[in-house]
Amino acid sequence: AAAEPAPEPAAARPAARPAAQPVGGAREELVPWTNIRRRTAEHMVASTTETARAWNAVEVDWTETVTVRERAKGGFRQQEGFNLTPLSFLAKALCETLLQMPEVNASYDEENQANRVKHYVNLGIAVALEGGGLIVPVVKGADERNLVGLARAINDIVTRARSKKLSPDDLSGGTFTITNPGPFGSVISVPIIPRGQTAILGFETIEKRVVVTDDDAIAVRSMGFLTMSWDHRIIDGAEAASFLAALKERIQTTDFSGELAQYL
Repeated sequence: AAAEPAPEPAAARPAARPAAQPVGGAREELVPWTNIRRRTAEHMVASTTETARAWNAVEVDWTETVTVRERAKGGFRQQEGFNLTPLSFLAKALCETLLQMPEVNASYDEENQANRVKHYVNLGIAVALEGGGLIVPVVKGADERNLVGLARAINDIVTRARSKKLSPDDLSGGTFTITNPGPFGSVISVPIIPRGQTAILGFETIEKRVVVTDDDAIAVRSMGFLTMSWDHRIIDGAEAASFLAALKERIQTTDFSGELAQYL
């Protein structure tokens, strides 16, 4: 029989490897993706890949709107059962401006080599979910609603989004979207455009600032930025800037008190 090979000297044997330790030890945590987190990530990457994103911003004087809201919010809360938020005022002005300038309310139709312009507004409202993730339910026929109707519809879809009671139809058909980071203190943001839309509007925080008015007076006004990411395949800088200027003008010159007379 063949001789048994001599055992290796102890010094020549490889040292046993220590058990692997988690990187960072107890200071790190592996949090599995939820389904909504995964889908949000996929959607955002796809949108960024597919669109030619550009960006504009305007600063808006919200003072008159804030004053009307302050006068109406108590009665509104008592009668409607929820808060009258600045988002409702923006939504109303936005819908009217989109009907005025529908080229911003469009989608890119590569098959037909054309822009598919929508003469109606299905308004997407981006909602941050507890525990992470983002969902965009849609107010259908937003352009057909008055200010109070928009406030009710927005409250309804946001409430149902956070309680996970949306239907598939609630998440489809949007033509333009608002994202609202302002309540978190955001001053400027560059949102990602939802797929199938031309633009998304960022509603930034409203805060009191000292400004120089048109008549060169110094005054304290309620100011806030509106930011817009837009697809340069569909519109150009002139259209984007003109749209934001028209929206700003509408907000600053509209007297919303007539639509809220029952709450004043």
